[in-house]
Amino acid sequence: MASVSMRQMLEAGVHFGHQTRFWNPKMAQYIFGERNKIHIINLEKTQPMYAEAANFVKGVVADGGKVLFVGTKRSAREAMEKEARRCEMPYVNQRWLGGMLTNFKTIRQSIKRLADLTEMAENGTLGKRGKKEATMMRREKDKLERSLGGIKQMESPPDVIFIVDVGHEEIAILEAKKLGIPVVAVVDTNCAPDSVDYVIPGNDDAMRAISLYATGIADAVIEGKSAAPAVVVGEDDFVELDENGNPRRKSGRSQAPRPPAPQRNRRPANTASRGRRYELRPGQRRLRDSRKR
Repeated sequence: MASVSMRQMLEAGVHFGHQTRFWNPKMAQYIFGERNKIHIINLEKTQPMYAEAANFVKGVVADGGKVLFVGTKRSAREAMEKEARRCEMPYVNQRWLGGMLTNFKTIRQSIKRLADLTEMAENGTLGKRGKKEATMMRREKDKLERSLGGIKQMESPPDVIFIVDVGHEEIAILEAKKLGIPVVAVVDTNCAPDSVDYVIPGNDDAMRAISLYATGIADAVIEGKSAAPAVVVGEDDFVELDENGNPRRKSGRSQAPRPPAPQRNRRPANTASRGRRYELRPGQRRLRDSRKR
């Protein structure tokens, strides 16, 4: 991964924080000072923490993990989508849908619906529908594409989430913490870093700064992919590739069927005495049972 120099951070405006009246005291350790009522972030702390976060992402990807790029604010949409596509990772740059992680099963159903509508539009089936119905289906497709287009290849929840502006992506962070997913995030002087595992103190509004963060994380992902160990194939194994071209290892050995569960030894029922009627001989009387019924 190409290291980011202090000059690059200065030119991108990473050191500019928010106005002093909007500051969060929990970010005091990362603030160098103030100028014109604007906090100045200490880049001597930002640079090593940024490198640590990038190395963590590289290690996760080298182990076969996925990184989800999240940046739904207007200044972050273009950079996050561009770098996520470059490193072939999922991204969310429009509105974050509630339950996108915690209710991933339902999200997968919406992704399947998007795939069906896309296929209908490509093979001409959509044009054969009625005008009103076709218009409604096209609108549904466009809406799903905006919300889920960046994660339609994601088969399971990600292993790491990279976020710009923790205050704007609060719901995404809450869902990630609920599932135990590590969070790598850019934290400005007006936000609290408590919920972030790998904090990158810096400006989360400037487009040049956001592009610098996203480029570095994407480079770490690409290096992690190149450092991933090769899959060893044995004599009785075969390798199957998933939709993204990643190897999926399966064993070729046939497993023996499980033996049926043992049945309990039950005492055979005496069916011969069921329904038997006893007839009285001449001179005999039926005795009443003295026990209480």
